Amino acid sequence: MREIDGSYGEGGGQLLRTSVVLAAITGLSVHVYNIRAKRSNPGLAPQHLTAVKAVAALCSAQTEGVEVKSREIIFRPGPLRGGEYDFPVGTAGSVTLVLQAALPAAMACGEKLRMSISGGTDIRAAPPLDYFRYILLPLVYSMGARAKIELLQRGYYPRGGGKVVVDVEPCLPLRPLILNTSEGLEGITGFAHISNLPRHIVHRMANAALAELSTFPTPAVGLEVFGKDEAIGEGGAVLLTAHKEHSRLGASAVAERGVRAERLGAEAGKRLREEILSGATLDIHAADQVLIYLALASGASCFLTRELSSHAATTIWLLEQFLPVRFQVTQEAHLIRVHATPEFNSRSSFLWR
Repeated sequence: MREIDGSYGEGGGQLLRTSVVLAAITGLSVHVYNIRAKRSNPGLAPQHLTAVKAVAALCSAQTEGVEVKSREIIFRPGPLRGGEYDFPVGTAGSVTLVLQAALPAAMACGEKLRMSISGGTDIRAAPPLDYFRYILLPLVYSMGARAKIELLQRGYYPRGGGKVVVDVEPCLPLRPLILNTSEGLEGITGFAHISNLPRHIVHRMANAALAELSTFPTPAVGLEVFGKDEAIGEGGAVLLTAHKEHSRLGASAVAERGVRAERLGAEAGKRLREEILSGATLDIHAADQVLIYLALASGASCFLTRELSSHAATTIWLLEQFLPVRFQVTQEAHLIRVHATPEFNSRSSFLWR
């Protein structure tokens, strides 16, 4: 059994989620303690609970301590199985945080699988669903992933109620992701939406984002307004994408009560501008979220990022506790180069049974 100190490094919910998905993929039991010890409200929150239960369902795991506010769990995985699953987060817990945990396990199960997930699609402190769909997934598609996400309904804080359906087919091992050279910018697109709010808000958000990107050739942001039949609650978000020949960079912002639309749009625009000017091949959030897929690839991967977050550093440490993979992180001028080298041999062949 792997013993994982949940207070290590960044010490948040991502360490817990990644621990259980790695246990499910490898078949190794895990004991995670000091869960979210560095947070003001330590222990399992509802969205972390749903993520753990989702992965447990995919592999018929035996668990101990899986309850709200628990600071310690034991997770003993069984075999991964396909089929249809329903994962309600409850309230506005993040759909994408559940997806972060469940998707790699679903890809490894060796059978077709469908997941229905309900909760918050666009909430603070989590990637908006559109970032997951239009930035992260295309990167994983390029590695050979076969997954499709259908958005049925958006949901916001505090009610949640958003609904997505995810279809996944077996696809491991993945191809390596090689993004080791900065490329020129091909174009900038974006998408801003609001739900059950005055239409002028989405225009103000988009215009502020475009103002921050006005020095680049013809950026374009599409607009969409959803009503009560298409979304639960009031909310919105903006996603911006910089397109390159072999990669894309993303930046996003989620609407918050009391925060002006102009500020949200400008923040997303500034972040994307920084990513473009840095010469990075992955933005700082994609650099964090793509690591587990690099560890499940059939060869060495590489990318450049302008910053390695504490989330990413913690994830690298954790991946090396479970999988035969080694990461090398080096400073290269004003960028950080990350190499991931899976060590395929008799020890790793069980991953693709």
